[in-house]
Amino acid sequence: MLGLKLPTDPRWANIAESNLEEILTDHAWCEQKAANNAISLITQNSEHQDLVHELTAIAIEEMQHFQAVIDIIKQRGYTLGRERKDDYVNQLMKFMKKDGSRNMAFIDRLLFAAMIEARSCERFRVLSQHIQDPELAGFYHELMVSEANHYTTFLNFAKRYTQDVEVDKRWKEWLDFEGELIKSYGKTEHIHG
Repeated sequence: MLGLKLPTDPRWANIAESNLEEILTDHAWCEQKAANNAISLITQNSEHQDLVHELTAIAIEEMQHFQAVIDIIKQRGYTLGRERKDDYVNQLMKFMKKDGSRNMAFIDRLLFAAMIEARSCERFRVLSQHIQDPELAGFYHELMVSEANHYTTFLNFAKRYTQDVEVDKRWKEWLDFEGELIKSYGKTEHIHG
């Protein structure tokens, strides 16, 4: 369904589980950044009422996920650390087209969001299936379903609002780029690391 070119090695779950405080802190900040991204898309494209409605719901849901992760951190006696730099997301951001029409930039921003949601969904699936902690396995299964819905929402909006962009062709470029990029990741206890 996601079309990702390279699946995450299931052994990454062992790396993540070796430092739960770190993976949970990184995860919390990923949720906060996802909420900010949805709000930014709303702010820049408020003329699309259906987008405003759907992305408002996503922003709220992402902040609920942020709260849920913070609750787990607190329950386990961990501390929410400082925000982590997400090199994976920064590399994807560099791939976004910044020249061309306003619509082209809008579509690429939606595809960028879809890409992050797709990889997050895939990583949450790996955690849900391979992490030894039953509570976290169930938690990550729930989030996997949510991220899949976000992925399809962003991709569907890109297809709905395209004017001068061949969305399927551009999405394939995103998948190819991410497939090469992700080869450098999966070695740390970070959601995209």
